Amino acid sequence: MNFKGRQLLPLCSVMVSAVLGLSLTAAVSAQTSSPAKTRPAAATATAKLPAFTYGQHPGAMAFADDLASRRNLDPAWVRQQVAQAQRIPTVARLMAPAPRGTPKNWAAYRARFIEPVRLRAGQRFWEDNRSALARAETEFGVPASLIVGVIGVETLYGQHTGNFRVIDALTTLAFDFPASHPRAAVRTEFFKSELEQYLSLTQRTGMDPQALRGSYAGAMGWPQFMPSSWAKYAIDFDGDGTVDLFNSTTDVIGSVANYFKVFGWQTGQPTHYPVTFDTGKLDKDALLAPDILPTFSVASFTAKGAVLEGAALQHTGQLALVELENGTAPPSYVAGTENFYVVTRYNWSSYYALAVIELGEAIQALLEPR
Repeated sequence: MNFKGRQLLPLCSVMVSAVLGLSLTAAVSAQTSSPAKTRPAAATATAKLPAFTYGQHPGAMAFADDLASRRNLDPAWVRQQVAQAQRIPTVARLMAPAPRGTPKNWAAYRARFIEPVRLRAGQRFWEDNRSALARAETEFGVPASLIVGVIGVETLYGQHTGNFRVIDALTTLAFDFPASHPRAAVRTEFFKSELEQYLSLTQRTGMDPQALRGSYAGAMGWPQFMPSSWAKYAIDFDGDGTVDLFNSTTDVIGSVANYFKVFGWQTGQPTHYPVTFDTGKLDKDALLAPDILPTFSVASFTAKGAVLEGAALQHTGQLALVELENGTAPPSYVAGTENFYVVTRYNWSSYYALAVIELGEAIQALLEPR
């Protein structure tokens, strides 16, 4: 599967990107404070909901009964939650694949995120959360700049976490995923699994499954975690006994850092190096063949015509040639490390990964030294 060349659709990320290749394009506004930690409340803005509810869908009700049995949940409660879910045609339409031949442009993609409003919001977020960011960097070895970059790209520091009811989005995609989609069967099963994770999570934590809102794919909170990611990687970093990715910036910071650590982040390793080419011996096809998976040693990388300088020549791990298209202009290239690949586990796109990295670094450069 080729991930490096995708221009991505808005409003979801994390594990859903592994199946859908989607990324958040948050609208531009600023986060100015860290609200007190409370149970997540329903958003005030709502999507227009159709009349059809999944209590009328035999397959959805059979799923509810099976889920209750396998997870040892109250059958009446599970049936009630699924029955109240409403079909949202907009959600299904947003799952349509991008038109073939859609041009990819790293410069344009980057400009959507490395821009003044997001930079100012990120600077305020970092200054308001210095202690939690420093603690996360110490405990997990993940740079504060990377954590800040992810949250900025995903939701503009909590300003755009999505207005779809999660129960509606997940149920719609579990039982009415567009049949015309080339991977409809795989994606249907993915969303059934996420709906199962969501109901289990809300039952276990006491959150109201009818109240939570997120992206059109069911991603939730400031870091846009899918339910399975919330269950696996979200942590109580503020020590109050609950995990809250909607209101606790400390939990958000710790959970993003934990996610990267679990996926193999190597403390102190750069994410990428500059790269140029020796055209006389360049074998670009061979360098691009493994996609963004680091496969080459420095010696084998340079033997195929990639030119590295300085610290890159001392890199002891594997490298990948990462290509980012620029429309009709020549592509951009970087030499991606194992840590670059780890960033793409948050969203399977090299465009996304480099935007996250560069946003965090740009915000760090704005900070007043302490």
